[in-house]
Amino acid sequence: MSVELKIPVIGESVTEVTLSSWLKKDGEYVHEGEAVCEIESDKASMELPAPSAGVLKILAAAGSELKIGAKIGELDTSAAKPQTSSATVATVKTETAPAPVSTKEMNVPSPAARKILDEKGVDSSSVKGSGKDGRITKEDAINSAPSKVEAIAAATVTKQATSPGSRNSRPEKMTRLRKTIATKLVEAKNTTAMLTTFNEVDMYELMNLRKKYKEAFTKKHGVGLGFMSLFTKAVTVALKDWPSVNAQINGDEIIFHDYADIGIAVSTPKGLVVPVVRNAEGLSLAEIEKEILALATKARDGKITIEDMSGGTFSITNGGVFGSMLSTPILNIPQSAILGMHNIIERPVAINGQVVIRPMMYLALSYDHRIIDGRESVSFLKQVKELLEDPSRLLLDV
Repeated sequence: MSVELKIPVIGESVTEVTLSSWLKKDGEYVHEGEAVCEIESDKASMELPAPSAGVLKILAAAGSELKIGAKIGELDTSAAKPQTSSATVATVKTETAPAPVSTKEMNVPSPAARKILDEKGVDSSSVKGSGKDGRITKEDAINSAPSKVEAIAAATVTKQATSPGSRNSRPEKMTRLRKTIATKLVEAKNTTAMLTTFNEVDMYELMNLRKKYKEAFTKKHGVGLGFMSLFTKAVTVALKDWPSVNAQINGDEIIFHDYADIGIAVSTPKGLVVPVVRNAEGLSLAEIEKEILALATKARDGKITIEDMSGGTFSITNGGVFGSMLSTPILNIPQSAILGMHNIIERPVAINGQVVIRPMMYLALSYDHRIIDGRESVSFLKQVKELLEDPSRLLLDV
């Protein structure tokens, strides 16, 4: 009996996916629930588990563009499960002489050793194996040295590759996620009246607060106290006073929200994703930190879902973690505003008529001028700044 493997329904708007890679080999026995392949949609990637145990038959190649419901493989559920090597042995005392080892079996590399030897360009016949029956182990391969001819050839290739004037290039197919990001960014630039307003925030009080309570906070809540939760809380407070910043255009209507679903931009190996912290206005700092940590972990592990990234009303991106001093973030449509955080730099500033050194951060608010006027955008950012410079207001709600 065989069970079909098909591309599952991922979300309402997803009609096609990419079969990124097979995690199991053709003819390999897989257990029920084991991940057999990875598929990538417009918004996220996910692993496809085996619906039952059996031997895998692959019908679609990695890299294929496939429709939802497309058949990609089969599982032969009637195939016997491979036996383990722990079977009992009869207590027979008869001693037999060990079988002679064939010279053909000498210097046979393990799969891992074979890969290393191939990468180094070393002939396995020139390597003395230290494993059982003279087999070449991974360590043997690592410690092996290329022959003189191979070494000279490798040196020549290296010299050519690093010589001045080298013009090497390589094509690499865009992932589905990267193509979607590109499309959305161009759409945001072409369909919104996007402007950016700037301000700066003195991080002195916020950094002192974090330094004073971070150990107690971690001990009580089991999660660190980061700047992102404090910025998120400040944003949710300001959004209540400036609702147009939390609104969206839908045709001829403006949709206002009495809740704040905050998208937190997370950089992953496959691109930028923006998972959403739901009803952030009602969460404590600890709850926000836990939610951000959980979503960021899912995103970096490639397990983020479309539902995790849908429906945000406002976004925050932190270019400061990469060293950015100032930027103009692009809207995450259909949202109408996004806050950009940047790195913290000690700079001389004037306070009460005196020049002092303070840890300063530039803030950038990009917004859709079609529904957010200068008064709302500037006032919103100014309120966020004031809340961060006097963080006790976040706790007192004043």
